[in-house]
Order: sequence, then structure tokens, then C-alpha cells
Amino acid sequence: MARRSFSGLYAITPDGLDERDLLARVEASLRGGVRILQYRDKSGDAQRQSRIARELRAQCTQFGASLIINDNVPLAIAVDADGVHLGATDGDLAAARAALGADRILGASCYASFDLAVAAAKAGADYVAFGAVFASPTKPFAVRADLALFERCRKELSIPACAIGGITLTNAPAVVAAGADLLAVITDLFEAADIEGRARDFQAIFPEGPSREHS
Repeated sequence: MARRSFSGLYAITPDGLDERDLLARVEASLRGGVRILQYRDKSGDAQRQSRIARELRAQCTQFGASLIINDNVPLAIAVDADGVHLGATDGDLAAARAALGADRILGASCYASFDLAVAAAKAGADYVAFGAVFASPTKPFAVRADLALFERCRKELSIPACAIGGITLTNAPAVVAAGADLLAVITDLFEAADIEGRARDFQAIFPEGPSREHS
């Protein structure tokens, strides 16, 4: 995936599923057009993480999607993932960029702080994430991020902005209209009765499709 040239639905894997169920749901999302998938696994089971990451790598390759690993640079390199996403306390962004090299994607959580986004861009991040935009079942006590952050990011930074936290098919159009390039979704995608169809519906929200470029 080219740097600074991606947008659309950004699927993040849910916790608490067995491997077979997880992989089946991910495949459905990929069939629905997901082109960016983040593997997020807080179990602490390194063997499970490695095994699933390799399976997801194969699935993403099959469907032409990019695989991002959450908070684990060594795992991303080991499975030849397309990139890593780091939270504010999950490692130094500049060090991660050095380890990943220039071609892999580096994303950074910036919560509700534009200053963090500026610092992340300077450290080599390819995109920044703001959230929680809405109340989220995954992180119910997260600080809320104002939609104005996305417009400011589009005007002042040269990298895409990702919205996360409580994103649903109902509220997503307003977030895209505010300037979000990426919509990070867990629950409203992976708990849908028709995951493939839900993914298609999310992608349809983006008027220019999943390839809008920044200057």
C-alpha cells in the first residue's frame, strides 16, 4: 500500500473469538472489500499471536489487502506484515520507523490530541488515529475526540486521519464528511449478521473509494 494514499474501511479484529471463527469473519470482511486489516490481540499468548498473524497474512495476500499489526513491531516483521499501529505508550514511533524501514506502514493513536498527531507525523507516522469519536463498547471510558480534529488534520498535515471508537454504519457518513480518511471499525463490522455486506456498505460511504490521495 502506498504511503499517504489510502482511505476507506479499516477493520480491526475483535477479541474473544476462537481462531477458526476469527478467520472466518475476517475472510467475510475481505470478501466485502476490506483493504486494511489490523490484527489486535491482547491475550499475551505469543504462540497464538504468531499463528493467527501468519494466517491473516495469507488471507490479506489472497484478497490484496494490507495487514497491520497492533503494538508489536517484531511480530509485524516476522510475518512480513504491511505495517504496525502503536498507541502512545506502546513504543517510540521514530524507533519503530527505523525498525520497519521506509516501505512499511506506521500508524499512531493520538486520542483527542492534535499535538500528538503533529509529533507522530514528524516521527514518521503514515497516518494518525483520533478517538474515541463516539462511545465505544471496546473502550467505554476513552476520552472523546472532536470531529474538528479531522478537518484540522486534513488542512495542516500531509497524512491521513483515522476515526476510531463507536463507529457504525449510521454515524459513519458524518465522520467521513468531517474529513476522516479511514474508519476503524470492530463491533459494527464483525458482529453484523452479514459481515461481507456490512463491509461493502461501509466502503460505499466513501465518495471517491478507498484511494483518495493527499497532497
